[in-house]
Amino acid sequence: MMRSLNCVSPNNFKITAPTESTEVFAIETSMAGSRRDLESQTTSNSTEKKHSIWWNVFLDIPILAAVITVIMLYESGIIPSYKSGFFCNDPNLSYTFNGDTVNDVVLVSTILLMPLTAFLITELVVLDSDYLHSRPLEALRRTGLLYRNYMYGFAFNLLFVEIMKGLSGMPRPVFFQICKPDTAVNCTTGEYISTFECTSSYSWWKQYDSYHSFPSGHTSMSVYCGLFIAWYLQRRVFSWSSRTVLLVPLVQICCLGYAATCSLSRITDHRHHWWDVAAGTVVGVVTLLFAVFPISDNFALVRVASVSKTQHSSTDLLYVTARRPVS
Repeated sequence: MMRSLNCVSPNNFKITAPTESTEVFAIETSMAGSRRDLESQTTSNSTEKKHSIWWNVFLDIPILAAVITVIMLYESGIIPSYKSGFFCNDPNLSYTFNGDTVNDVVLVSTILLMPLTAFLITELVVLDSDYLHSRPLEALRRTGLLYRNYMYGFAFNLLFVEIMKGLSGMPRPVFFQICKPDTAVNCTTGEYISTFECTSSYSWWKQYDSYHSFPSGHTSMSVYCGLFIAWYLQRRVFSWSSRTVLLVPLVQICCLGYAATCSLSRITDHRHHWWDVAAGTVVGVVTLLFAVFPISDNFALVRVASVSKTQHSSTDLLYVTARRPVS
């Protein structure tokens, strides 16, 4: 109902408009502004994506290629590595080599395939109904972006490990068996030997690897992989308790157990000293933080997309409710 007229004078009077129309006008104006903001943000995001392609082509890819090249040069021995000396008949270097609990093939395959599988399955399950008709494509897109960031951090992890191995040149606990240094044949127990050449029947790479104990590459890579997946699940599946209470924590514990098994087995297999494993753990954690925060922005990609969808739906609901006539 209209409010009563407020007469001030015969030629001057005020009419108060209905409250409902004023509120609707105000809400429509604010909603129009918010929608313009959303459109401008969308345009800005698309522009950033276009620019990011060129940044990837001319900067990111060459940097990654340079990192991989340095790693390969270290692994092939083209970049010379330092050879640390040893004490004659040192019991810490006299262990028997009985193989690896987690060999290189198992380590590399799990580090490359496990995160890819975890990303894809999680994105397929967690994506909301807005992507119902394009769920597989959207899941593949997000998986590709996540895996790209993961591999960036993984490449720098390998780079740090290779450089530290090349600079330290520390013998492994199985050094005497795998290398069989020539100057250790007639040495005096406790004597420090600074120069040597390997003479064992093992392959060249095994001999070369026998004095690259510090830090543990198995440890750094497995810690990086396990913690990356566990952290991703914690950030991505933020509403997991509404579906299942134990599944996500169980997967996270398995990831941590994988990292612990790969790390501790390097000590029990006498492939590394305990300080090698400790240093490898530090490298894994540092490169993890580098991959999570500077590169992945703490997984803001997958979280912001979901929040934006929720905010947009709430905005539309408010807009429709505001326009509903008052009975």
